[in-house]
Amino acid sequence: MISISEAIDIVKNKCLPLLKETTKPLEKAGGYKLSSNIYAPINMPPFRQSAMDGYALNWHDKLTYTVIGEIKAGDNHQPILKKGEAVRIFTGAPVPDSANTVIMQEKISRNENTIKLDDPITINLNIRTVGEQVKKSQLALAKDTKLTPAAIGYLSSLGIKEVNVYQKPTIAIIATGNELIEPGLHLEYGQIYESNSKMLLSTLYSLKFYDVTLHKVKDDYNETLNTLDKVIKGHDLVIISGGISVGDYDFVGEALKALHVEEHFYKVNQKPGKPLFFGTKEDTYIFALPGNPAASLTCFYMYVFTALQRLMNNEFYKLPRIQVKSESLFKKHGDRPQFLKAIYNGNVVTILEGQSSSMLQTYAICNALVFMPGEQSKIKVDDLVEVILLPV
Repeated sequence: MISISEAIDIVKNKCLPLLKETTKPLEKAGGYKLSSNIYAPINMPPFRQSAMDGYALNWHDKLTYTVIGEIKAGDNHQPILKKGEAVRIFTGAPVPDSANTVIMQEKISRNENTIKLDDPITINLNIRTVGEQVKKSQLALAKDTKLTPAAIGYLSSLGIKEVNVYQKPTIAIIATGNELIEPGLHLEYGQIYESNSKMLLSTLYSLKFYDVTLHKVKDDYNETLNTLDKVIKGHDLVIISGGISVGDYDFVGEALKALHVEEHFYKVNQKPGKPLFFGTKEDTYIFALPGNPAASLTCFYMYVFTALQRLMNNEFYKLPRIQVKSESLFKKHGDRPQFLKAIYNGNVVTILEGQSSSMLQTYAICNALVFMPGEQSKIKVDDLVEVILLPV
């Protein structure tokens, strides 16, 4: 049994960036990283643009101007202004070449076709110059930039429709257990509705990993072996839920050995989630998570999350951690380090009831985990604790 820090380091060091390239339509590229530089195909803005609702002026040294027309966003006419003339203009509209300043509408008074400025002004006010944001052929976004919603909007404003990005991993989730049935079916005595695969799938979707397949196997050695063999050959990452303990009907470990999966660790000194397996076969990474739902999700956040970030070549491969005062009293039994479901409200953290590895009720409302080291037996009110912020 290894420590938490050892397990995280092994995952970090074994999981290498995929660096496989693909092309994605811009609207479907959110969360991907650019695999090449993008250079601006146009100036942005492509024309002199008004930054305000107001009046574009051909400046002179008086406070009064004659209004000769109007320009709104999308117009393409170019009125020629003489000194002392102005046009009504709106935010985003093209500023005529003959105008050299824009005055906001709140700083004038108007009488029919004459405006009077409240105060003297200077030239070049409130005009977005051509290429002010980026000039044609300049670097717009660099290789390895993660495409956030803002980045998608920015590239779209440049007229870009598709981008070259690094592929995200293909992922398989395998749920094991004779007792598991699909929600919606009649629940017989001794059966439970399968939840782990839906939970893990939803977690992956929330992290913008969508290339995921779901598989279910009974507690049968041959079925487990055949399913694992198939998904390992066809995916970059395999996540197995349950069947990794040492019960008479836990066949995952035996099947992984038969398939010559290289074990990097099995069992981590933590609660929940001790029976955790991580291994590789050729270029496929394999996690076998505990079957208890809360333990499974905790292991995902601590280890699978790290693997995913490494595969995507992201610099930050661990969830953020902060030091916060506890609002709760908690006594730990045993000497294993523990992850406690909690709610962080921006100032303090509250440790929830129902910390059992089989319980999802409190996980459903938590947004953080409190990490309690092995040597610590108690958390008192106002103690500083380490809080892991969950991506919820």
